[in-house]
Amino acid sequence: MAATILIADDDAVQRRLVENMVQKCGYEPLVVDSGDAAIAALTASETQAIDAVVLDLVMPGLDGLGVLAKIREAGLNIPVIVQTAHGGIDNVVSAMRAGAQDFVVKPVGFERLQVCLRNALNASALKGELQRIRHSREGRLTFTDIITRSEAMAGVLRTAQKAASSTIPVLIEGESGVGKELFARAIHGSSERKAKPFVAVNCGAIPDNLVESILFGHEKGAFTGATERHQGKFVEAHGGTLFLDEVGELPLATQVKLLRALQEGTVEAVGGRKPVKVDVRIISATNRKLLDLVKGGQFREDLFYRLHVLPLTIPALRQRREDIPHLLRHFLARFCAEENRNITGISGDAMAHLAQLDWPGNIRQLENTVYRAVVMSDGDQLGLADFPQGTTPVPEGKSLQGEPLVVSPSTAPAMISGNDIPATSALPTAGGLSMLNAAGEMRPLEDLENEIIRFAISHYRGQMSEVARRLKIGRSTLYRKLDEAAAGTRTSDAS
Repeated sequence: MAATILIADDDAVQRRLVENMVQKCGYEPLVVDSGDAAIAALTASETQAIDAVVLDLVMPGLDGLGVLAKIREAGLNIPVIVQTAHGGIDNVVSAMRAGAQDFVVKPVGFERLQVCLRNALNASALKGELQRIRHSREGRLTFTDIITRSEAMAGVLRTAQKAASSTIPVLIEGESGVGKELFARAIHGSSERKAKPFVAVNCGAIPDNLVESILFGHEKGAFTGATERHQGKFVEAHGGTLFLDEVGELPLATQVKLLRALQEGTVEAVGGRKPVKVDVRIISATNRKLLDLVKGGQFREDLFYRLHVLPLTIPALRQRREDIPHLLRHFLARFCAEENRNITGISGDAMAHLAQLDWPGNIRQLENTVYRAVVMSDGDQLGLADFPQGTTPVPEGKSLQGEPLVVSPSTAPAMISGNDIPATSALPTAGGLSMLNAAGEMRPLEDLENEIIRFAISHYRGQMSEVARRLKIGRSTLYRKLDEAAAGTRTSDAS
């Protein structure tokens, strides 16, 4: 599924021109004719997800600056490219201050718009990956951190979002690597318990003789090697969420004690003399069919119905192949930044090949495959030869066809620092600077200075810190000169 670009412009001709260019870039356009319609499209839950916005600044009703303000108020993290007519540099400055990522001057050329959209999508992907890592580390993951555009995932997300508003026990089923823990963390991060602990326990990785001690705690001297008191995961998760991963691996003896803890809301440590009251929300996960384990006598039926109150089944990656390009973009942006690699994208035949694989390891396998390709690649683009794992020979006379994934060099780590993204030599530049006017006379120094500033802002994509640095002036001086230029333009227009 291609990225969706929202185009907001009250001029029907401009809308059609930009729509055609967006389609030519390989993206899916979504067109609206006003600022109010743009906000409605961005905030409506039933509409398709939007990856970037091309926004006209001057519109009747809610103008571009108003749209930017409402996007900020709604907490939406969507890159916005503003469109402005010649002479509207003061509006551009206001738009960049209001959160716009880039700007173009009407009528925009195809190459300029293509570069803007490519930079915006890739910078957004890297920013999203960094935010996802930070949220995961801080225990603040939400459903916005889940990368998906698949219809197969839409119902799962809706159910999980409803579950987040209650304390109902959730059982997440799915193959290994589909993101069960990510869903569990998103449910916790979207619930009223998000400020409390999220404690994850891999039940399949605990030795049978230590399961009770780890889950319920133990007193000092309760058994050989118990040299100090341990409170256990239930007490550790008090007030928050306890995530029991691979719950089907629990021994039958421990299942009995777990059932009692869920029924009574209390736990008793190994060697303890009195139960401890706990308040935990239980989310469990398994890559096996618990009902089959119940029928085989490996899992208690009464515990199964305690955990299986609200089941969520996450589809495998091969059942939602439309998510693969979006996942690839995020993984590639992240690993290029981590490994300091300047990789421009993935070729079309490699994209087609990756989309056709079954991915038995699901998202985890895809992530590791991209990581390996980034580290081992010698070129600036990943091709079919960079993905040898699971490679199947192409029949003779046939070639794989797919839409290449293009990543701008602006996703390199040095280019994501604070709010400033330096320019690259790949950006289109304006024409030469003319020292003479139409009459052959020398132009005033002020005019030349204003043109140089405008050219620098266009060349460095509106990144004011970089413009000031390149021109060797302070940011306050740059803004003052822009304000003076804008005031001069308004005075000349009035006269």
